[in-house]
Amino acid sequence: MQAADFSRATDTPMVFSLSSEQTSEFDQIIARYPTKQAACIPVLHLCQKANGNWISEEVIEFVAQKLEVSTAHVKGVVSFYSLLNEDPVGKHQLWVCKTLSCALRGSEGILKHCEKRLGIKAGQTTPDGAVTLRTAECLASCGSAPMLQLDEKYYENLTAESLDALLDGLMEKPKVTQ
Repeated sequence: MQAADFSRATDTPMVFSLSSEQTSEFDQIIARYPTKQAACIPVLHLCQKANGNWISEEVIEFVAQKLEVSTAHVKGVVSFYSLLNEDPVGKHQLWVCKTLSCALRGSEGILKHCEKRLGIKAGQTTPDGAVTLRTAECLASCGSAPMLQLDEKYYENLTAESLDALLDGLMEKPKVTQ
């Protein structure tokens, strides 16, 4: 007995699409893998970036159709990996590592300092949409604890002063010239 396909009918237009440059990158990703399904995670990263840094239902349907897998499979991947965002996030994502090495070297204080400076708790986004604050179980930089990841860059051996400098740079407003 064949499994039922609950994906959107092919004659219904999809809201999400990739630019021609992104489509080329998509094709390059697919070419690196033995099956389309095996390319699911890197394809989702590409689509997430193209969709404002989160995975909407339209993105899930798009990826499922392109990879010829069920939407349930794609949703399962998205819900499993913490770097795939199921909801809209801020322009920047700030991940504070809270694993043992970082905890022993002050990550709780780093997180509390971020919360105070940003005016939000972990898991929230600043009202202006600039920063989403999160915690990570391990960012694999134990020798340089405490640390955090801002977007795709690590900041290590943090102090309150170095954290303030980082946050000041994030929160700078563009100057308006007349």
